[in-house]
Parts: sequence; structure tokens; C-alpha cells
Amino acid sequence: MFKYEFTSKSLKQLRKLDRNIQFKIINKLDEICSHEKLSANANIEHLTNFKIGEYRTRIGNYRIIFDLENDTLVILKVGHRKDVYK
Repeated sequence: MFKYEFTSKSLKQLRKLDRNIQFKIINKLDEICSHEKLSANANIEHLTNFKIGEYRTRIGNYRIIFDLENDTLVILKVGHRKDVYK
């Protein structure tokens, strides 16, 4: 089981999104955290550019960039796929 926490920057990014997208993102994070292993989630991919984060998952056209620290997902970026990798 995992838990997640937002950085202040990623929380601001989340709050700027549409309410419907916010709920989808929170539901996805809850789904990821309910599994015992991170690899049990097919939509999680390991990033090659560690400057922006270690992992990413997608929700439609939106992406969540995060690092894994012990059993905590530290959410670094939340946003549309065209903007999140910049």
C-alpha cells in the first residue's frame, strides 16, 4: 500500500484544472495507492529524463509526474500532456 502527497507547485497545477479532471486524477492516485506493488499498474511508466521525475501515469490527455520515496508517491507535476514535460 502506498500513499501520496503533492508538492506545493503540483497542488497549484491541480487546482487550476477543471473539477471533473481533478476528480479523475485523485481517483487514479487512489487506485495506484491501493495496490501493493507499483508495477501492478499498467499505466505507470519509468521516465528516462529524471530531471522532471522518475515515473509518470496518464489519465486521458493529462499526466502525473511523480517520484517514489519509500512508500510515498511525491507528485511533482500535474498537467496536460503538451505542457507537462517542459
